[in-house]
Amino acid sequence: MSTKGKPVLGRGLASLIPRPSAPMPMVGRQDDGVASETIVNIDIEKILPNPYQPRADFDPVELDELKRSIQEKGIIQPITVCRHNGSYQLISGERRLRASREAGLAQIPAYIIRISSQDELLELALIENLQRSNLNPIEIAISYKRLTDELHYTIEQVAQKTGKDRSTITNFLRLLKLPDSLQSAVRKGDVSAGHARALITIEDPAVQLHIFERIMSKGLSVRQVEKAVRDSGTTKVRKPRSSDGVQPRVASSALINIEEKLRQSLGTKVEVKEMDGGKGQITIEYYSLDDLDRLLDLFSTIQG
Repeated sequence: MSTKGKPVLGRGLASLIPRPSAPMPMVGRQDDGVASETIVNIDIEKILPNPYQPRADFDPVELDELKRSIQEKGIIQPITVCRHNGSYQLISGERRLRASREAGLAQIPAYIIRISSQDELLELALIENLQRSNLNPIEIAISYKRLTDELHYTIEQVAQKTGKDRSTITNFLRLLKLPDSLQSAVRKGDVSAGHARALITIEDPAVQLHIFERIMSKGLSVRQVEKAVRDSGTTKVRKPRSSDGVQPRVASSALINIEEKLRQSLGTKVEVKEMDGGKGQITIEYYSLDDLDRLLDLFSTIQG
């Protein structure tokens, strides 16, 4: 089957920020003070910081690499701004802006858009940054939380706007339940999100920290952490619903991780049930005929 001509699920940012239909030059065109939905050169000193910037951690080594790339090749992708009291307010492109300042640039190419409210500015700043791959897991989780807390979006609405699966968003939000020291380690990359998700299932914070210390001192893998969690006997037991009154097997951390990988790959809810004798069942949900068509196309691609 083909999905050609059908609307793409989870368009997210593309539906919020209209882009030019054809590439536009990023040099030699100055701002006229009124135009919007266009790319122009603007003075760096007139750009105000974004008060809703979701990124908190900037790697100095990566910034230096970006600065040297800008010095050699210029800006490849413009930043995004809106007009604000005779200046400009940054929406996305904090790293490019910082590196350009360090490179000594006086101007930078920028895509200027219209913003009607502070809520819209917050939404655009968070969603555009969530589309990028270099936010750390805690920054991503905080961004999702701000969309639900400050803009009062449901998980379903956040999923629609970001193009992410609902379970993916929920799993990121769960990271914020970890103690501050563990969140800091995830921010720095000392432990992965996989390690963190295994630790979330522990009820006792003291046991969480004990296993975390073992991760740091012995370099435990995610699988080793999952085993340590099971051996600790302090996990939060999942109690799936059962219509026939029979209590199904409790999903292990390994199965939960498999579910999450399938959900991320397929872009929909997936449930894995473990049965006796090593058997099991995988349930894949779809939300419309178009969504089913998308999944069938995906399976055809995998098969091919």
